[in-house]
Amino acid sequence: MKWVTALAAAATLAAPAVARAGDVTMRIERLPRPARALEAVTPAARFNMLAFKWTGNGTVDFRVRSLRDRWSSWQRADDDVMWVGGARALQVRRRGEVGHLRAYELWSRVTSAAPRALAAAAEPAIVTRAQWGANEEIVRAKPVYASSLKLAVVHHTVTPNTYTRAQAAAIVRGIEFFHVRGNGWNDIGYNFLVDRFGTVYEGRGGGIERNVVGAHAAGFNTATVGVSMLGTFQTVAPSRAMQSALVKLLAWRLDVAHVDPLSTVVYTSGGNPKFRRGRLVTLRVVSGHRDTGPTECPGTDAYRLLPSLARRIAATGLPKLYGPVAAGAPGGPVRFQARLSSPQPWTVTVADGSGTTIATGSGRSKLVDWTWQAPPGPGGYTWTIAAPGARPATGTLGTLAVPALSLTDVAVAPSVAAPAADGTIAPPTISYALATPAAVTVRIADASGVTARFFSLGLRPAGRRTVRFDAGLLADGRYQVAVTASAGGTSVTRAAPLVVDRTVAGLAPSPRAFSPNGDLALDSTTFSFLLAAPAFVRLEIRSGDTIVAAPFAAMLPAGAGAIPWDGSGFAGRLPDGTYQAVLTVTDALGDVPVSTPVVVDTTPPQLQLLDRATLLFSLDEPATVTVVVNGTTITRQQAAGTFAVAFQGTVTSVTAQAVDAAGNASAAISG
Repeated sequence: MKWVTALAAAATLAAPAVARAGDVTMRIERLPRPARALEAVTPAARFNMLAFKWTGNGTVDFRVRSLRDRWSSWQRADDDVMWVGGARALQVRRRGEVGHLRAYELWSRVTSAAPRALAAAAEPAIVTRAQWGANEEIVRAKPVYASSLKLAVVHHTVTPNTYTRAQAAAIVRGIEFFHVRGNGWNDIGYNFLVDRFGTVYEGRGGGIERNVVGAHAAGFNTATVGVSMLGTFQTVAPSRAMQSALVKLLAWRLDVAHVDPLSTVVYTSGGNPKFRRGRLVTLRVVSGHRDTGPTECPGTDAYRLLPSLARRIAATGLPKLYGPVAAGAPGGPVRFQARLSSPQPWTVTVADGSGTTIATGSGRSKLVDWTWQAPPGPGGYTWTIAAPGARPATGTLGTLAVPALSLTDVAVAPSVAAPAADGTIAPPTISYALATPAAVTVRIADASGVTARFFSLGLRPAGRRTVRFDAGLLADGRYQVAVTASAGGTSVTRAAPLVVDRTVAGLAPSPRAFSPNGDLALDSTTFSFLLAAPAFVRLEIRSGDTIVAAPFAAMLPAGAGAIPWDGSGFAGRLPDGTYQAVLTVTDALGDVPVSTPVVVDTTPPQLQLLDRATLLFSLDEPATVTVVVNGTTITRQQAAGTFAVAFQGTVTSVTAQAVDAAGNASAAISG
């Protein structure tokens, strides 16, 4: 049959339902059973994500018409939401028994790429829910926790593999919306998601390191961690960056739970079409979704990789400690057992409620096995099993006293969020300090008290903590960032101010370090910026809280601005040092200051030749060092300290000079 590009006689549909929240809009179409195999859905304004639901064992194929009026190829619909790019029309084909067909058309606004997350060497960089723009207001219920973690289940999203970094964050937001508003789940189903660039996203809220029960594998959600790869991997393998990110993520997450990636577990099914409720299923610790239910997920090519990925996961972050357990109770013998990835010296430590060590056991082997005779009483002990280089395992015996809840040092830095020259706003950092573990939420409210953003950080440990969030999702305005800590039925809230203002962008000095000493080399600097609208602009130079210079104050038109400064202050040239250049713009929000550091440096670097034969030098500040050895020129960027220049052969002549970032040159030396 020849398929046409549009159908004039499409079936009449009921008015579509539309749901909106934050950056995502979803339109639901109900399709009656058609007279023909091909049907057209009532055109939507636009959509970039798509999902289907139906009854029966048949299949649904679809294609979309792009915003440029080009039809895509036909694609088989999956059971999750799919990224289709910008589209404005849809056609579907049913095969077999397909009833009560509904199409879910979503528009997930593409804002900017999720900020790059930082992490310690042994931990993965994870983009938090706040950073990718999770909508916490649509979350239906508090997270549910499992007592342990047994295995990981790997998925794919059946999304085309050609999305950009910015689209990846929009895909994650769309998945969250569909899982909550389309599927009726409490939150996004996956615990983590990984894009083709190797970026890892926090999924379901409740704590990255905690055993949050997701909704990713029916009958197998409790005590599992679900990780979904953004893409389709039926006939193509995940990218190397995606594989590496998946390996590092699961190596860390399984290590937090002290689970051996190469082991198997016996799991009692909670019930699905493949495994009836109560059936015992033996699964690999690193399993695919198809191992737990009737699906092809995570795609044939990705599934074939799982055994080799499990081996890489097991080999990452060694040594490791598996299966720690403390069997017993106060007033009797308590047996501590665990297994190490290789023979290691190990120690078991028991401490009382004050943290004082009251018992220890040790050994050197692959198996940890030590028994302690616990004194009678209510207990209140903590125990630790440790080995050099391995993540220690901890637990408690009896009841421990809980310290009083305390939340202090709440701050937002920078307190003014302004765009860079390319229009993007660097994610501000919210910092706070906890005296005891607590569940933490963040509410960002505008000047009228209306909530603009709300997100949960889950249970956070005691200590100073930070989280970054995407201020680019906020409109210009003045906000209060309120951090709330909750534990033991009590809550404490502290707040800090934040201003989002896009009037001025890209404030930067060029050069950042300069030397106003009259030698015609970097004697001044220029502060460049962009104004989105005419505004009164004031530039001040500050040393701490003290204004030491005020080079400029005037009304400026919209467009590019440039303010030169020669290093002069109120009392002549300023001494060497690092200053804050504060550009204050007066607009609809009042006086809004943005700042950038600038360095006045008129002191030349000190370069010394310590040993001519080995070309050993010393340098007192970072600089560009040029060394001429036997007529050969060698130039390098060098940090402060002692360093040697590599050169083959006997040194017969050498000259050298250093120039710092402000253009100051050291005395030339020779030898």
